[in-house]
Amino acid sequence: MDRVTHADYEQDLEANLADLSSRLRRGAYRAKPVRRVYIAKADGRQRPLGITALEDKIVQSATVRVLNAIYEKDFLGFSYGFRPGRSPHDALDAVWVGLTQKKVNWVLDADIRGFFDTINHEWLMKFVGHRIADQRVHRHIKKWLNAGVLEDDEIRREEQGTPQGASISPLLANIYLHYALDLWAHDWRRRHASGDMIIVRYADDFVVGFQHRAEAERFLAELRTRLERFDLSLHPEKTRLIEFGRFASERRAERGLGKPETFDFLGFTHVCSTTRKGRFTVKRRTMRKRIRRKLAQVKIDLRRRMHDRVRDVGRWLGSVLTGHYGYYGVPLNYRCLAAVRDQLTRMWYWTLRRRSQRTRITWPRMHALAEKYLPRPQIRHPWPDQRLRVTIRGRSPVR
Repeated sequence: MDRVTHADYEQDLEANLADLSSRLRRGAYRAKPVRRVYIAKADGRQRPLGITALEDKIVQSATVRVLNAIYEKDFLGFSYGFRPGRSPHDALDAVWVGLTQKKVNWVLDADIRGFFDTINHEWLMKFVGHRIADQRVHRHIKKWLNAGVLEDDEIRREEQGTPQGASISPLLANIYLHYALDLWAHDWRRRHASGDMIIVRYADDFVVGFQHRAEAERFLAELRTRLERFDLSLHPEKTRLIEFGRFASERRAERGLGKPETFDFLGFTHVCSTTRKGRFTVKRRTMRKRIRRKLAQVKIDLRRRMHDRVRDVGRWLGSVLTGHYGYYGVPLNYRCLAAVRDQLTRMWYWTLRRRSQRTRITWPRMHALAEKYLPRPQIRHPWPDQRLRVTIRGRSPVR
């Protein structure tokens, strides 16, 4: 936004930080507008991201560190998104353990439509005021919310929402949903749920499991009303109530229906399945949309690297696979990992053949290159109940 880079700011770092600190104490600090860019989403739409100025990043990061120490004691255990010491796999583990060890027969897979773009500023400041009395912090947050957005060389003031990409946005989102959703859902479970009920939320995506269908339908109806009060709404296409659990296959077969429906959460498709001993389990497979998007991006990059040295391309593809295994390498997902490796091998093969009409590349040689540079599928994560048991014993903030 202001064309100041990290390297520029670091040249006189101590003086720059001292000046920034002085402006913060005097109230002379002014937040700069956020530059808006767009990235493509899986459904073809554009996701807006905000790029903040360097000094704003510094102040926001410092504010987040201070506020995290306060709010980490308030946030509930089923909230996992953008919190210190918590990762997407902690949320995935909690979902898996809840589905396999609790009496869950119905699953509400919910998503809040355009959450970051529809946060009500007035409600947000009220929520912040519940725990933060320092008016200087209030003024800073208001400055960031009202700084405006630079798009097409024009600055626009936003009446609602907080820009995705800003350091402060994840914490503000958690504060908003803590009061608008989490506390209400926790109280609803205590007051109205007669059977088992689980809740796992990661940012604006959350999964709620119920033992009884009537309670699930009542929760969904009251949830819509609750969110409307805070200018939020559920995404009509991404919010579904499905029959899911250890008895789903049997009950649906009795009614002449097919296999139980699946739901997606944090990049994985959750499927009702059984172990070799016939016990119920939940298989987590890489979402097909994620695989297609990954392969499409690699195909573009391979075409750009077509004439690079084979050794360099092989190392790059190996790093791509290593990162893929690092996130998607969960138990029972080996086939999806192997499918991605096979597709990358084929894409690399055809890219090498297009380098020259007199190519000598053959499938035996291609398999040798794949064995040398492309690591085989690796399950990087333990079974969810094992990891969750360890984190609880280690007194991680899992409640």
